[in-house]
Amino acid sequence: MTLAALVAVLVVAIVAVPGASRAEGLTPGGYGWPLSPRPEVVRGFDPPAKRWLAGHRGVDLAAATGAPVFSAGSGVVHFAGVVAGKPVVSVMHPDGVLTTYEPVTATVSVGTTVVRGSLVGTVEGVHPGCVSACLHWGARRGAGSAARYLNPLALLGAVRVRLKPVGAVLAAGTAGGQARGWA
Repeated sequence: MTLAALVAVLVVAIVAVPGASRAEGLTPGGYGWPLSPRPEVVRGFDPPAKRWLAGHRGVDLAAATGAPVFSAGSGVVHFAGVVAGKPVVSVMHPDGVLTTYEPVTATVSVGTTVVRGSLVGTVEGVHPGCVSACLHWGARRGAGSAARYLNPLALLGAVRVRLKPVGAVLAAGTAGGQARGWA
């Protein structure tokens, strides 16, 4: 009986913790959406074939001008300022991922420690490629020529991985390849 009572007390304590419901959407890496409620993705991640070519190195999320923007994870504000005429906030996370938010007017300054869900700024307006106000959310590992851009939705576990069959190298037009859908 004593063990059952202890388990019941622990369950009640965990459920009663303030903010426990905010853990919804929290991934093992500790990331969550930078907007609330969960926004619509209006433009997806489309990295270029070569790192120097044009592409879309993040996702655009539907938002209203003035909407609060939250840090997707815990970390330290790495940058809060203007780049090429656009206000940008970036946060460096302990796992080496740098998340960026634009166009965002910062409410934090460089060096500020944030936790997942901390207010970092507000959406300023229209991002190129969006027909109305939206938030461009980016993620990368590394800097300069070593930078590797990541799909920020992967931080949330929201990206489906599709594996191709090992035998996918069959020549197009072969009966075996067509039957398996590989041709």
